[in-house]
Amino acid sequence: MPQAFEGIRIIDFTQVLAGPFAVMQLALLGAEVIKIEHPLGGDQTRGLMAHDENQGMSPSFLCANPNKKALTLNLKTEEAIEIVKALVKSADVVVENFKAGTMEKLGLGFDTLKEIKSDLIYCSISGYGQVGPKAGEAAYDGAIQAASGMMSQNGHPETGPTRTAYMPVDMSTALNAAFTISTALFRRSQTGLGQRIDVSMMDTAIVMQAVQYSNFLNQGDLPGLLGNTSPTRQPTANVFSASDGLIQIIALRQPQVQKLFDAIGASEQLQLAKFATPDARVKHSKDVTKLIGDALKLNSKRYWLDTLAPLGIPVSEIRSLPEVMQDPQLKYREVFESFPSPIDINRKITIAKAGYMLDEDGPRLRSLPPVLGQDTDSILASIGYSEATIKSLKQRSIV
Repeated sequence: MPQAFEGIRIIDFTQVLAGPFAVMQLALLGAEVIKIEHPLGGDQTRGLMAHDENQGMSPSFLCANPNKKALTLNLKTEEAIEIVKALVKSADVVVENFKAGTMEKLGLGFDTLKEIKSDLIYCSISGYGQVGPKAGEAAYDGAIQAASGMMSQNGHPETGPTRTAYMPVDMSTALNAAFTISTALFRRSQTGLGQRIDVSMMDTAIVMQAVQYSNFLNQGDLPGLLGNTSPTRQPTANVFSASDGLIQIIALRQPQVQKLFDAIGASEQLQLAKFATPDARVKHSKDVTKLIGDALKLNSKRYWLDTLAPLGIPVSEIRSLPEVMQDPQLKYREVFESFPSPIDINRKITIAKAGYMLDEDGPRLRSLPPVLGQDTDSILASIGYSEATIKSLKQRSIV
């Protein structure tokens, strides 16, 4: 069974996380990807959060670049630009995440490349988009968390705003870009027309907060710093201490709250006016939090997990990454996949691959993340470059 994007060729100029992970999602579904990097160092993620022995194959790079071929090009040379244009003739998609305007300066903008391939899909991923006063400004995940309003609602009133330790903007922008490229490919299959795509990290971060923005724009509510309290402000949805650690409980619907109060031996308390309704519980949230917290401290995390989950109350312990990896549920989900290290075949690499399953042609690892420039010779040969010419290009640091 052919995969969804089998036969699609993507020229990938992206680096760091948002762009590479977006393209990888398409590569997992069959697309052929040619990753273009500078001959000196390549994608900066090759050395990001890496130990010295990783030799340009950091964990961050490994998780976003399987199923890709690697071509090195010095894009500041005319010869490299000509190579790109030759590749575009057989390409379906170009993806780049330089600062806005960079590809145009290189002579590789959409208007130029669509003259070579009229039905080309061209996706630009950037911090603030290709238009507007901030177009062209550099951006990283943390900066967008601050600029988009995320940090204004993440943290505790006592300690102030905080960013997340993972990269929600990068990864959601990646999925957003993969989705938009997919829609453009479907549109092309229906109309024969290519398209320019402009994906912004800032826009994506705002859409991730669609509920919060809607609450603010339509009724003037601001989330503020709620700590671990639910954005609904219901005190029955929070992080609580059991006798041996922390658990999170999300009891929002009245039947869930009723079962929670029953489980902690406080059924009669729920009949009191200050606890009886959602509005009353919000108004008396400190009293509710103390009532629940005092009860939960009397038993262990495992006791409360085993007691509350069967009642239909969403509950979970606060787990570390190693603890998550022991969850038997993951054995059924195919989220993680392992493969030999590209630099040491005796070492196993494991990555989080994709967040879904398909019954016939799902996401599949076909090749390892490439070492820098590993496919340069074969790619150039495929578009007519001789061995002597390739050797000359290497001697002049063009490839």
